[in-house]
Amino acid sequence: MAEIKLFGIKDKVEELPSKQVTLEKELQNLLEKNMNTFFGVTFLKSEYKITNGRMDSIGIDENNCPVIFEYKRSVNENVINQGLFYLDWLLDHKADFKLLVMDILGQEKADEIDWSMPCVICIANDFTKFDEHAVNQMQRNIRLVRYRKFGDDLIALEHINTPQVSAIDDDVPSATVKKNHGKYKGFKAYFENAGEKNKNLYYSFKEYVMSLGDDISENQLKYYVAFKKSKNVACVEVYQLGLIVHLKLNPDSVELIPNFIEDDSKKGHWGTGDLKVIIRNTDDFEKIQPLIDRAYNEN
Repeated sequence: MAEIKLFGIKDKVEELPSKQVTLEKELQNLLEKNMNTFFGVTFLKSEYKITNGRMDSIGIDENNCPVIFEYKRSVNENVINQGLFYLDWLLDHKADFKLLVMDILGQEKADEIDWSMPCVICIANDFTKFDEHAVNQMQRNIRLVRYRKFGDDLIALEHINTPQVSAIDDDVPSATVKKNHGKYKGFKAYFENAGEKNKNLYYSFKEYVMSLGDDISENQLKYYVAFKKSKNVACVEVYQLGLIVHLKLNPDSVELIPNFIEDDSKKGHWGTGDLKVIIRNTDDFEKIQPLIDRAYNEN
């Protein structure tokens, strides 16, 4: 695995040595206090006690999916299997997680929990080739993140893998259905009825976004598909009218065009991102590619 090298260039160019130290409680505290900045996750609880153990940290991401954090403190610790055990426990105890969210973030947020793409993030000084192979074989949403400390002021987080997994089938929460004025069929149902032209538009969109870097993954959720690095870059819905895409860009920085490129910051919608784009054909898709590039590079 390639080593990250960091150089200071302010007065003279010099390499900053990295520290591969034992993961201390202070680092866990740092990640928990800045979880949204590092991972796009709202922190809920540290050392979350369950029947057969404790989850190191637990949160909920910008797609309203549960996220479990496990920290590998020693070379021999099997943190991946441990995280997988906690994930299975959580899927069997959804009511407990909903109560936790309700207590901390309120009833509305608890009603919006999406169980289609729960995630385990394993953080360690390093992982072996066997760790990465095991994760790929599991076909679960498990992310490996390696950290390095540089001096006392810098930390680097390297995302080792980008899991490509399908959504877990789950019923649409009733509160979410009501919010959207009737029964929402879900991404898969709308995609199947979108027609070949719009399906191909989606495949073209997917191919383009995934080609931007090996750090981006396709996350098929219950209501939309999120293309994300550590945070969402674009959220996509597919209908008979075309693709509705929300990009994480400031609408004030873009020339808006009614019924094509719009400010959705004050409107309720699926996914994240304030800039709404409607793609009806290949010409539309080609025109908005620079915006996709910006969303990728700025997030």
